This record gives sequence, structure tokens and C-alpha cells, in this order.
Amino acid sequence: MILSMTGYGKASGKFNGKNIQIGIRSLNGKTTDIRIKAPNNYREKEIDLRNLILKDAHRGKMDVQIDVDAGNGEDDYALNKALFKHYFRELTNLKEELNYTSEEDLFAGILRIPNVVVNNESSISDEEWSIVKQTALEAVKNLNSFRSKEGEAMHKDLVSNVDFIQSSLTAILPHEGDRIENLRKRLSKNLNEFLSNGQVDQNRFEQEVLFYVEKLDINEEKVRLEQHCKFFHDVIGGVDFSKGKKLSFISQEMGREINTLGAKAQHSEIQQIVVSMKDALEQIKEQLANVV
Repeated sequence: MILSMTGYGKASGKFNGKNIQIGIRSLNGKTTDIRIKAPNNYREKEIDLRNLILKDAHRGKMDVQIDVDAGNGEDDYALNKALFKHYFRELTNLKEELNYTSEEDLFAGILRIPNVVVNNESSISDEEWSIVKQTALEAVKNLNSFRSKEGEAMHKDLVSNVDFIQSSLTAILPHEGDRIENLRKRLSKNLNEFLSNGQVDQNRFEQEVLFYVEKLDINEEKVRLEQHCKFFHDVIGGVDFSKGKKLSFISQEMGREINTLGAKAQHSEIQQIVVSMKDALEQIKEQLANVV
């Protein structure tokens, strides 16, 4: 099973009349990045929360939103009366001094000044932190459930494209006889040209022979590509959740062998097959960019 990097999961918990809601939105990214928006008194637990989520969410660019609803909210905020009175007196005196007659509500303006309304949040207790952890784990579980559903479709596409590349190796076989014969004719022609000159450059002659001998043999590339495809199947069918990076490395090795096949082919039908293999490989790479 594979997991998509994109998904969303949320969960809620309760503690002393508070409703704690945690939502996790995940997007694909080359590096793992977790951004957390939470009440100020949860900040002291941010590193613990980050590690908790990362352990099961594995990989991706994640935005974590924690909202706490305290019911009536009476204990959440308080008015700094002394500071409010100070601003009111100063602004009232300044208004009279400047003969300012605006209808703007002075109270509303003062309430917008920093520290006039203060947050009564206190440090999070061990009991509340326990509920937050349980809620976060439930949100991650729901996130992975969402990712798993997307991953099922991606799994099918990836396996289908790897199977296509493997079957393409078989499709090359019928053309290898013609390919080798064409290369032999070309080698024979060049040899005759060398011999007809009377004086043969021994170094040039050896280079030409080695060049065509190397071009004749594509068996090693085919064997290695077949092995990479089998390894891809083994990894994607494994029990590990986080396998996107390993599959990406395998696809890079597949690409090297496919490119070498194309460079050595010198046969139009085989070149067409190689182009189709490259197209399938590109689709594999695009999908893997979103695999955990």
C-alpha cells in the first residue's frame, strides 16, 4: 500500500468544557515541513506535537490548525481596566484640546489598542495535553485514511506503467535480429573501406571494431532494467508506508537503462518502443512526486 502526500484529516476532543479541534492539511513537497497554528498556551508543546504528527504522517508539507472553543468564553479574555481608563482620559483630553468633533466611537477605538484586552490563557496542564495528543493522533489517522484512498489509484497507475516497461522489453526481441544484421552490414562496409585504402590505421581500425561491438550488445541494459522493474514491484508491495523516496531512486536507475537502450538501439522500431518506455517512466515520476 502507498499513501498520497495530499490529504486532510481532522478530529475533536473535549476537556473541562473546552472543545479542541485539530485539522491537518497535507500537500506534496520535496522536504517535510510542518506549520502549526495553535493557541499561545500550546506553544510550549509545539516541538512535542510536531514530533507526534511526523511519526505517523511520515512525509509532506503539512498545515496543522488547532482551535479551542471554551464554551461561553468568559474566562478567555479580560479587560485591562486601568490601561483602558488611562487611554480614555488621554484621548478625551486630546479631543477637547484639538476641538475634534468626530462621531467615531472612542470605546471601540481603545479596545483595538494592544494589551487593553488581554488573554487569560494559562500553561497547558498534563491532563489537557493528554487530550490534545489523543486528538492529534486521531487527526493523523484520519489524514492517512484519506491519503490511503488516493494512494490506491496511484498504486494501480504505477504498477501498470512498470508492467508496460517490462512488456516493452519483450517487444524489443523480434527486432533484435534485424538490428544486429544492419549493424553487421555497416561494420562490414566500413571494414572494406579501410582495407581498400591499402594502408590501415591500426588504432582507428580497433576503435571502429570496439565501437560496433559495444553497439551490438544491449543485453546488459535489458537485464538491469528488468531487475529494476522487479525491485520496484517488491518495494511498492512492501509493508512500509514511507516508500516514495526509494521508488524515486529506482525510477532514476530505470531511466538510465532506458536512455542507454535508446542510445544504442540504432533501429527505428526499437527507438519507437524506447520512446513509449520513456513516456511511461515520466508518468511514474510524476506520480512518485506525490507519494509519501
